[in-house]
Amino acid sequence: MRSVKAVGSVGTAQGVRTVRAAWRRRRADATGLPARGAERARVPGAVQEVEPGPGGGVVRFSRSELRVLVAVNGAVFFGWDGAEPEPSYALAGRCPDPDPRAVLEPDKDGGWRVVAERVTVVVSRHGAVEVRTPGGVTLRRDLPPRWWEPVGGGPARWMQRTEVAADARVFGLGGRASGPRLRDGTYRLWNTDPGRAFAPGDDPLYITMPVQVVVADGGTHLVFHDSSWDGTVTLREGEEGAGSGHDRAGTSELRMDGGPLRCWVMAGTPARVLLAWASLTGAPALPPAWALGHHHARWGFGSEQEVRRIVAGYLEHGLPLDAVHLDIDHFDGHQVFTVDQDRFPKLPVLAEELRRDGIRLVSIVDPAVKALPGNAVYDGGTAEDAFVREASGEVVRGVAWPGEAVFPDFTHARVRAWWGGLYQERLTHGFSGFWHDMNEPTSFTAFGESTLPRSARHSLEGRGGDHREAHNVYALCMARAGFEGLRTLAPLQRPFLFSRSGWAGMQRYGGTWSGDVATGWPGLRASLAMVIGLGLCGVPYSGPDIGGFDGDPSPELYLRWFQLGAWLPLFRTHASLRAGRREPWEFGPEVLEHARVALVERRRLLPYFMTLAHLARRTGAPYVRPLWWSAPEERALRDCGDAFLVGDSLLVAPVLDPGADRRAVQLPRGRWYDTVTERAYEGPAQVLVDAPLSRIPVFARAGAVLPVRGEDGGLELEVWAPARGRAGGGLVVPDGGEGWDEPEIERYSARWRGSRVVVEREGEDGGVEPPYPVRVRGVGER
Repeated sequence: MRSVKAVGSVGTAQGVRTVRAAWRRRRADATGLPARGAERARVPGAVQEVEPGPGGGVVRFSRSELRVLVAVNGAVFFGWDGAEPEPSYALAGRCPDPDPRAVLEPDKDGGWRVVAERVTVVVSRHGAVEVRTPGGVTLRRDLPPRWWEPVGGGPARWMQRTEVAADARVFGLGGRASGPRLRDGTYRLWNTDPGRAFAPGDDPLYITMPVQVVVADGGTHLVFHDSSWDGTVTLREGEEGAGSGHDRAGTSELRMDGGPLRCWVMAGTPARVLLAWASLTGAPALPPAWALGHHHARWGFGSEQEVRRIVAGYLEHGLPLDAVHLDIDHFDGHQVFTVDQDRFPKLPVLAEELRRDGIRLVSIVDPAVKALPGNAVYDGGTAEDAFVREASGEVVRGVAWPGEAVFPDFTHARVRAWWGGLYQERLTHGFSGFWHDMNEPTSFTAFGESTLPRSARHSLEGRGGDHREAHNVYALCMARAGFEGLRTLAPLQRPFLFSRSGWAGMQRYGGTWSGDVATGWPGLRASLAMVIGLGLCGVPYSGPDIGGFDGDPSPELYLRWFQLGAWLPLFRTHASLRAGRREPWEFGPEVLEHARVALVERRRLLPYFMTLAHLARRTGAPYVRPLWWSAPEERALRDCGDAFLVGDSLLVAPVLDPGADRRAVQLPRGRWYDTVTERAYEGPAQVLVDAPLSRIPVFARAGAVLPVRGEDGGLELEVWAPARGRAGGGLVVPDGGEGWDEPEIERYSARWRGSRVVVEREGEDGGVEPPYPVRVRGVGER
C-alpha cells in the first residue's frame, strides 16, 4: 500500500490534517522526551573477577559486566551491563537451556574463555569478545563497547565495532533493496515507510532487523543484536593483501540510541545457522496450500462487478488463480473492519462464488482506527483503553487513510486479544487471508517522521516505555494479535497473514511482501534482493508487487517480473490506484502466452513449494536461497546476486535487464540440467545460456527428486538423472490442505542400476517402490 508526504497529494482537508499532525507530534516530543544534555562516556575497563555459571558465566570489569552463555544448540549469547536474554520480542518462548558442557576457564594475558563443543568464546581483559570455531578460526571479534550515558539519567547510547575476515560478505539486516550482498555503507535500523515507490538506493524501508549473516572462507555465522531501538549499521568490506599477509579486516559498526547491549551468535553451515535461528526465534508459520498459488491484487478494484470481471478474465484465458486481494477501497470510508455496502453489497456471496472456483478472498487490514464516535472499532477500543497515549495521558492522534486516527497499543496482551477478536467480522464476510499494511506504523505528516511521536507511551508487556523502543516491534505485535485471534476464531485452519513491516521473529505469524517497489528494471532487481535477504533473516515467505507498485511497466518488464515472481514464495501481482493494469492479457497475446506458461509451471510445482514450506517450518531453511547456500566456501557464489536456488534442487536465473535474450549463469559444483532442453552442464562454471522472452533459465540439480502435480492433479515424482557413479534424492511432504496435520517427511533416493535410474522410498526396512508415478528426465545426458 502507499503513503503520502506532500500535503497537496491527499486533498485539502487531509493536507491540513497532516500539518496539524506534524505539529502535534513535534510538541509531544518536545514535552514528552527528556532533554539529552551532557553525556558521560564509558568503556568496560579491566577484568576484576569472574563467576562461572551454567553454559559460561559472568566476567566483571571495573565499569561493566559481561554475561556469556552457550546454549545447547550451540548459539552464543552475551549481554553487557547485566542484560539477560529475556524479556525479548524476538525469542519464541524461553531462552534455550545452557550447554552443561561449556566451561569458563582462564585464557592468556588475563582474559577468559568459554569452551564448548561447537564454539569457543574468548574475552580479553579489556572486554573484546571473539567467537571462534572449534578449530580455532576467528569468525568475529567485537572490540570493547562504548556507552554514552546522560548525566541526568536515561537510556545510554552505545556503539559496538566488530572485525570479520577480509574475505567476508554480509547479508541480511531485514528487507534491503540494495542487497542481497550488502555493500559498504550505513544502514538504518528504523522501520520506515518511504512515502513513495522505492528503488535500490532507498534505505531504510519497511522491515529492518539487527540481523547479519556473515559468510567467509573460515565459516558462516549469524549475529543478532537484540535491541529494538533506532540505530545504524555501518559496513566496510575488508581487503586481502594479495599474498603479502597484510589483510585488512572487514568491519561492522553498530550504533544504537538505547536498549540493552545483548547479542546472539550462531555459527556453522548456513543450514545449521538458520536451524539455530529458527529454534531461537520460532518456526515459520505454515501457509495453507492455496497461499502458494497465484494472487491478484489491486488498489482500486472498486466494486464486486470489477472483481468478477477480473476473475472471469483469468478463467476465460485459462490462467490459474488462487486468491484475489481487496485493498482499502472496499472499506467504508477507508475504515478498517468495515465494508462499503454500495460497492460491495453482497461480499459473503462473492467470497462463496470465488471459493467454488478455488479462489480465496484476502483482505487488507490497517492498524489506524478512525477517531470517530460511532465507529464500532473506535468505540470498542476506547472502552478497552486500547489506544496509544502521549506522555501527557492524551490519546495519540495521527492521520491515516480514514482521516484523523488513533492507534492500538499492540505491545499490551489485552489489546492484542481485543484486536484479534475483530477478525471475526472479516471471516463473516468470507475472507480467508489477511495482509497487514501501514504498520510501521505510518501516520501521515506534512514534515518530520511519518510515524507516532517517539514520546508516545506503550505497555511493552507491562514494563512500560515509549515509542523509541516500541516502534520497530509494533508490526510484529500486530501480526501476533492477528495470528492468535485467527487461531481462536478458526482453530481448524492455518492462518494466512503477511505484513508490510515487522522485526526479528515475525516469521512465527506469517510472511511479508516488498511494499511499494518502483516500476522499472531497478525495482525488479530490488524485488529479488529483498526476498533473498529476508529469507536469511528467518522470514521464508515473501514476494514483490509484480510489475511494480506504481507506473506502467512495458510488456517486456512486466513479463520478466512475472517470470521471476512465479519462482518466489508469494506470487502476487499488485498495483496502485493510478498505475497501469497488471492482468496478463492487458499486455498483448505474446505476453499472455508466456505468462500462461509461467503460471502453469508454478501450478505444476505446488507440491514442491508445499514441501519447502514444511521444511522451512521444521528447519528454518528459506524456500529461496542464495547460490552459496550449500557451498559458502565458493567465493564466486558469494558475490552472485542475480540468480538463486529454490530449495536444494532448482536454480533460477531471472532476466533482470532489458533486451536480454541470453545471460551468464554461475553454476555451483555438480551437474545441472536445463529444465527445458535437458542439456547437462558441469559446475562450478559460468555458462552462457539462452533466455528468450518465452522463459527464464531454470536448472535442476542432477539426482534431484521433485514432487510435482501430474496431469490428473495427483502427485508425481520428477527425477533428474544422477551422474554415473553417484546417487541423488529428495524429500516430499504431501499436503494439499489448510489444517494442522503434520504429514510425514518422505525420503526418496535415485541411483543408476544398470542402464536405468531406479527410484525408491527409503524406510526402516530399506527401499521400496514409490507410491507415486515416476518420470525420469535427463537420461539422454550422461
